[in-house]
Amino acid sequence: MKIKTHENIDRSLCGEPVAVEEGTSRVRLECIQCMEADASGLIHGGFIFGLADYAAMLAVNHPNVVLGAAETRFLKPSRVGDVLVAEARDQTPQERKHLVQVEVSCGADVVFTGTFTCFVTKEHVLAGG
Repeated sequence: MKIKTHENIDRSLCGEPVAVEEGTSRVRLECIQCMEADASGLIHGGFIFGLADYAAMLAVNHPNVVLGAAETRFLKPSRVGDVLVAEARDQTPQERKHLVQVEVSCGADVVFTGTFTCFVTKEHVLAGG
């Protein structure tokens, strides 16, 4: 399926789409050194959130999709060298308001879960302003 949103995103920081289908997406992110929060190699949670958010946007896959809210849980830490995979599923397709469930895993371990409330606006949020 053709990607219709977030075309200019830096995929080295937010992940590489592996699969984008109607109402679902899978995005892969390699945790690299510029993402570390400290000398232990701990990955800053903002990068994991960014991965999950990007996966949610791709599950909706509309040019005007925006994030309205998110309820998230960080379950395990990630470190430099980890490969994370976000899987997103739109629970309310065909609506203007989309609730997207996202799970991020590192191998067999789930490291993050979230529900992302996404909206499809009539025009781009920056149009006219």
